[in-house]
Amino acid sequence: MTTVWILGDQLTLENAALAGCDPGNTRVLLIESRARAVHRRHHRRKLVLVYAAMRHFAADLQEAGWTVDYQRLDQTPVFGDALRRHVRAFRTERLRILEPSDFATRHALPQWARDVGVVLDVVPNNLFLVGRDEFRDWAGASRRLRMEHHYRRVRSRLGVLMESDGSPAGGTWNLDSENRRTVSEWRRDGCPRPPAAPPMTPDPVTREVIEMVDREFPDHPGRAEGFDLPVDRAASLRWLDHFLDHRLPKFGPYEDLMLSEDPVLFHSRLTPMLNLGLLRPLECVQAAERRYREGRAPLASVEGFVRQIVGWREFIHGVYWLRGPDYLASNALDARRPLPRWFWTGDTPMNCLAQCLRQVLDTGYNHHIQRLMVLGNFLLLAGVRPDEALDWFNELYVDAHDWVMAANVVGMALHADGGFMATKPYAAGGAYIARMSDYCRGCRFRPTERSGPGACPFTLLYWDFIARHAARFASNPRMAAIVRSWTHRSESDRRSVLDGAARVLETLL
Repeated sequence: MTTVWILGDQLTLENAALAGCDPGNTRVLLIESRARAVHRRHHRRKLVLVYAAMRHFAADLQEAGWTVDYQRLDQTPVFGDALRRHVRAFRTERLRILEPSDFATRHALPQWARDVGVVLDVVPNNLFLVGRDEFRDWAGASRRLRMEHHYRRVRSRLGVLMESDGSPAGGTWNLDSENRRTVSEWRRDGCPRPPAAPPMTPDPVTREVIEMVDREFPDHPGRAEGFDLPVDRAASLRWLDHFLDHRLPKFGPYEDLMLSEDPVLFHSRLTPMLNLGLLRPLECVQAAERRYREGRAPLASVEGFVRQIVGWREFIHGVYWLRGPDYLASNALDARRPLPRWFWTGDTPMNCLAQCLRQVLDTGYNHHIQRLMVLGNFLLLAGVRPDEALDWFNELYVDAHDWVMAANVVGMALHADGGFMATKPYAAGGAYIARMSDYCRGCRFRPTERSGPGACPFTLLYWDFIARHAARFASNPRMAAIVRSWTHRSESDRRSVLDGAARVLETLL
């Protein structure tokens, strides 16, 4: 007997481990492991999403003719025990599994197979557009990688937003410059908002999971109640269609905008379903391209959406597997401060941070600019330890997986890899947040002030960061002018800024 073991982030009938198997002599195994749920204090909505999606997928498998052995949380303290019980019950001789998405599970598989006495077949992962070997071949021995080069290569290979002569649609690869409208421009445009997404009322299976998560994981952050994400393939496709029809047309211009009363705005919130396999990346980008070809969405919005999936999502997955486990411990800027305790409460006088923190603590969601330019930016400027920051991001977000957060946090947000995947740190002062959000209106600090009790901590910490790392960035073409600007200030001006930053760090950290 052959068993196909499907992990909780591989929930698609197109899973390559199923290919070529006969449902008549194959069993499919799904395991809800308690140890997996508690190795980090995952947000409760993340646990609801995964367990509810697994249970719905088991039903989809059975409807498709597969025999399923589904082991629930109360049966399975660890993967190894559940696997042993399954092998004994069904006399499994061969175990097939799609290559896992994280180092730890991939490393443990051979030992688990030996322990239970089965032959192990690890099938190459087909849930991404770029295979691990392909990415490794492209990267070679490069000391630095650039997402833009990867993006153009993969987009050309897939034929996404490409013309018949091999040129990019619209004659340009990158339309980021059209996709940075500020909060003032949004107001001048009449404060556009999309219609509400279709309600996702939890069905009985999901309600059961919500009750189980609240019961079994009371110390985990967040609330399971209020969960509103799709948990099966059909609902995920409806969610995708709603985004494409009602949010995609204005997604591009406003994708960097941050609003207190509407933190989602035109964003898709598709990544939780993409990262579990309920949606496939190519179907999402091809559906968006059809909207452009049909004249239903502008190129800038569609290209921005395609860039997030074909570009960043595939790139960070490739970097994770290229650099290996040691990448997670990178700390090129020698950041040593502990993660502030208020990152777990949102209790901070800085309104931008309070808004983003309370949102993620409650719902498990922020969009990419909130993550990068508010939360990540603060951690970068304050010199918080990358390993503690990485653990926090992995625990708090519903779309978090090891491969998702490693390069996003270590490389992109914290520049802890020394510039392997970013030409410069994503560092900014308070003026950026004031331009791209409405957070500053409700804050006691003012981004225009450079000293005194009303000075924005982001502005003070930005220049403190530049001062600390001036030697490192003085020769960086994208940072040299900023370093010169700092060094050309008067001694008294620099001392005032550094003293203010020291007070901020003493007060907040």
